[in-house]
Amino acid sequence: MTLSPLPIVRLKPKTDVRKLRHGSPWVFANEVVTDRRTRAIAPGSLALLEDAARDVLGVVAVNPGSKIFCRMLDRDPAAQVDQSWFAARIARALALRARLYAEPFYRLIHAEADGLPGVVIDRFGDIAVVQPNAAWAEAQLEPMIEALVAVTGVTTVIKNASGRARALEGLDEGQEVLSGAAPGGPVPVEMNGATYMADLMGGQKTGLFFDQRENHAFAARLARGARVLDVFSHVGGFGLACLAAGADHALAVDGSEPALTLARQGAEAMSVSDRFETRRGDAFEALEALAGEGAQFDMVICDPPAFAPSKQALDAGLRAYEKLARMAAPLVADGGILGLCSCSHAADLARFRAASFRGIGRAGRQGQLIHTGQAGPDHPLLPQLAESGYLKALFLRL
Repeated sequence: MTLSPLPIVRLKPKTDVRKLRHGSPWVFANEVVTDRRTRAIAPGSLALLEDAARDVLGVVAVNPGSKIFCRMLDRDPAAQVDQSWFAARIARALALRARLYAEPFYRLIHAEADGLPGVVIDRFGDIAVVQPNAAWAEAQLEPMIEALVAVTGVTTVIKNASGRARALEGLDEGQEVLSGAAPGGPVPVEMNGATYMADLMGGQKTGLFFDQRENHAFAARLARGARVLDVFSHVGGFGLACLAAGADHALAVDGSEPALTLARQGAEAMSVSDRFETRRGDAFEALEALAGEGAQFDMVICDPPAFAPSKQALDAGLRAYEKLARMAAPLVADGGILGLCSCSHAADLARFRAASFRGIGRAGRQGQLIHTGQAGPDHPLLPQLAESGYLKALFLRL
């Protein structure tokens, strides 16, 4: 038997090994034996994970500076994490997206759910935007990008290194073009009949949120002839989808003027500028102002950033979701639709739903829940990792 050159990381005797054998991808710092040797392993290094009986569980990525001490990469202890290994993972992910979408605009890699822990890759035609949000991905960036280009044929790869996840891994922020040339401006993306302008170099996250595609489509089914209010609209998300489906008018509210500029460019590309309006400002202040104006809409949709990005922020986040529902509900005309969304993985569906219903009740309204949505299928959920199913969307008829 050939000995592996990889260091060994061992689980503590009372650690529940069954969850790892059943597919859980994370091992936390309090679950491993941390001596001088393991603490000296460089962040992002690969290692073999053993249980307390010294049976090998697989190849893991190690970061002694993170609460997630190990991320499972491969259950085969003989696996070689090289360009060929990355190519196999990316090809498998690509095969699913090719079955789902006629055009190459989607999330290609959804981290653990696609077998690349901490890695997000969104595809915009011939351009891929990569978020290496774990130390191991940063260390293995070169073979990963080479595999990405070889498998997909993209000509430009942009690294987006920002966000809370990288900070938790001890990684710096920044953005750079790793392959090809930077796009000369926003990239138009067509979804559900709408055109969205994605700023891949300076926009939020990777430039566009593909995860709401299915929820945009559901809202659009109800939008013909409707007056629509899209709160936290980013580049026009729900508002433009509803206009594409025949909404009478849409008002987009967001705190970012660059995002609203992109939204207006999308409306212009769709030839619906005469039915599209934007308002910049704090969402809660905008809702209060609209109520003061006596405004009413046939559809109000709120898609805020994560109010509860961690367990520590859960209580405050749930109060914020309740407040948002309470302030949005009075703006919905009788028989109209209220859409409430959450991208907080710490607030599960039951808690988010309860907070939203409390807010609607406190507003003196009563609702029928007609649809519960989640992220689209290009954001697959790993059953053993609740965090991969972060997005929730509730649609109610008030």
